[in-house]
Amino acid sequence: MRIDIITVVPELLESPLGHSIVGRAIKKGVVEIYVHNLRKYGIGPRQNVDDYNYGPDAGMVIRIEPVYQMIEELKAERDYDEIIYMSPDGERLTQPIANELSLKGNIIILCGHYKGIDHRIREHIITREISVGDYVVSGGEIPAALLTDAIVRLIPGALSDETSALSDCFQDELLSPPIYTRPAEFNGWKVPEVLLSGNPKLIQAWQDEQALERTKLLRPELLKD
Repeated sequence: MRIDIITVVPELLESPLGHSIVGRAIKKGVVEIYVHNLRKYGIGPRQNVDDYNYGPDAGMVIRIEPVYQMIEELKAERDYDEIIYMSPDGERLTQPIANELSLKGNIIILCGHYKGIDHRIREHIITREISVGDYVVSGGEIPAALLTDAIVRLIPGALSDETSALSDCFQDELLSPPIYTRPAEFNGWKVPEVLLSGNPKLIQAWQDEQALERTKLLRPELLKD
């Protein structure tokens, strides 16, 4: 899989994509991730990529020309399954969306910045818009890193134990059950006896019950369907 990320602040993505599971997946050749500086196609001697918006609101807007030229350059080299814009008013990122995108071959992620991007980019170039929540951050770089991490960890070979991702929160539309490790008792606080029983059927039944109860308590909206 290949992920191309377009940004005006590539430095913001260096650490999130260079370490831990994503960094190891890149080194193992499980995924290719390329971060592109939009200023490559900036306008004028200062390589400007933004301008004042047509309207009374404050804030600069990313121009259409640099985005169009960079995406056209990438598309000339390969086909892309999705061109994604990280936007607060996009569809909310969920585990099923991450699962779906992890099966794609090549995707582009465009990070907004300043006030946003010229709406014509969204109308004519972007194929999908994704939000990481109902709030606004300074740019799309951190949301892009979140999306990338959610995708990459699902690609076969990214995790040392590929079955680990199958028990993550939301994979079965429920929260995960409680998890414990050694020691079995600390400060008088004990690990549930069933987890020490060695009986896979009893443990699975306990985990299913706990997942359902935690979801009812903490995220009841997940059970509406």
